[in-house]
Amino acid sequence: MKLQQVSENCFAVLNEKNRLCNANSGLINRGGGVVIDTQSDLRHARRMIELFSKVWGGMPKRVINTQEDGDHVWGNQLFEGAEIIAHRTVPDRMKQIADARAFLKLFDGVDRFLPRLLLKAMHPGVLAVGRQLQQDHDLSGIKLVLPTTLFDDRYVLDLDGTEVHLIYVGPCHQVGDTIVHVPKEGVVFAGDVIFRKCTPIGWTGTYENWLKCLDLIIWLDPEVIVPGHGPVCGIEGAMEMKAYLEYVRDESAGYFQRGLTSIEASKRIDLGPYGRWHAPARLYLNVERAYREFRNESADEPWDSAKTFDAVYKVAKEKHIEVEF
Repeated sequence: MKLQQVSENCFAVLNEKNRLCNANSGLINRGGGVVIDTQSDLRHARRMIELFSKVWGGMPKRVINTQEDGDHVWGNQLFEGAEIIAHRTVPDRMKQIADARAFLKLFDGVDRFLPRLLLKAMHPGVLAVGRQLQQDHDLSGIKLVLPTTLFDDRYVLDLDGTEVHLIYVGPCHQVGDTIVHVPKEGVVFAGDVIFRKCTPIGWTGTYENWLKCLDLIIWLDPEVIVPGHGPVCGIEGAMEMKAYLEYVRDESAGYFQRGLTSIEASKRIDLGPYGRWHAPARLYLNVERAYREFRNESADEPWDSAKTFDAVYKVAKEKHIEVEF
């Protein structure tokens, strides 16, 4: 993890491995301090606090959760007494998908001999993602601390004369997707609506809404974007994300019309320049998402996690690339 100053009063803590759960965080060092997203476990959250303490004088008064995934909210408990702000959908969604106990159960299966053998035989993708997460993350001791201030479409903070605009843009990656715009500083903290140099994942929502969100960010014309995952960028990061999503959707449409399954299409789609991004086999999730739209299925249809990670594993093996999530 590293600290990077992105404007006069805005900072980012970046996870340089840039894999699943390696989310970034932000700090607006005005008006008592605002932290944006609180990391993927207590160790990472404490390291984030240590890095931010180089530029702030004390613990921040506010926390913003840009969405409900665990890697954005699992450090909330370390900010005792802080106002935690998020979109209205986030608390209930956190209860559904950010329960660390499910991940601890997976870690236990990876550690024990017989369960590990069963996973290897039946769900090699689940075993692979469990092993990867264990390399960097310790999910013990996490207590789910929910947001305390909820908003609908927009919410504005005044930090000693510096306005901070919270704009609800979801669902794109997740239901509660929110971007944080600091106009005076020319900064957007984009959360997981932008992945930089790594393959995005859309768990819910539609391509149309995600592309609309990226157009909004481009229209805001920030000098700096802090993505949810990956290195800091300018609007070229939003434009690259848009190009990737349009490419995958168009390629998927051709294979769908030819009657191929989403996993067959994922094995055949040329990764092109996106093959250099981290975790390129996550392509499968974006192809399957496009297929769901082509089949007129609900945008929030739940995913079978085991089947999904196994599919990513199979795509990586077929394309002879590193199994990475």
